Amino acid sequence: MQNQSLKRCIWCGDDPLYQAYHDTEWGKIIDDDKTLFALLCLESMQAGLSWITILRKRERFYQVFDNFDPNKVAFYDENKINELMMDAGIIRNRAKINAIIHNANLFLKITQNQSFSDYLWAMSPNGLAKNPLINHPTDISQIPATTEFSDKMAKQLKKDGFKFLGSTTCYAFMQSCGMVNDHVADCDFR
Repeated sequence: MQNQSLKRCIWCGDDPLYQAYHDTEWGKIIDDDKTLFALLCLESMQAGLSWITILRKRERFYQVFDNFDPNKVAFYDENKINELMMDAGIIRNRAKINAIIHNANLFLKITQNQSFSDYLWAMSPNGLAKNPLINHPTDISQIPATTEFSDKMAKQLKKDGFKFLGSTTCYAFMQSCGMVNDHVADCDFR
């Protein structure tokens, strides 16, 4: 059970799963290739939905997508796609599923020459220093949905062939993996 006396960003509300995500994951620096790929996949699945929906299905996503191992996901065939489309434990959106498979192939291509972490972090506000841009919002209303950095990341990802990763999704990704820190000023987890 989470400590209820701690101050948190208001967006996680009183849902224990959301609070645990806020307290232990959101904004923590991630630089592992496969972890970043998995997060990018989950963020793309979230497009148009709430993050809590994804959190509630996250464990199942990992199960059916082979722990988001790009070496496996890249080779999913029509039978596997149909199997995924039948699984009520995930988001059954064929375009998003196809995008994850497509993006896994791009991951494999990129990692022939560099780490996926370096590829993504080079697009972050502080670049390969892998330090978060620490914003100072005093209220959730001051946290943007997109920034010039998420616009640039989305544009570069699109140019490189990635799918389902627009600017809003990219900014959520940046927040999730610690590229930016948007905890409000009075949050005890800042």
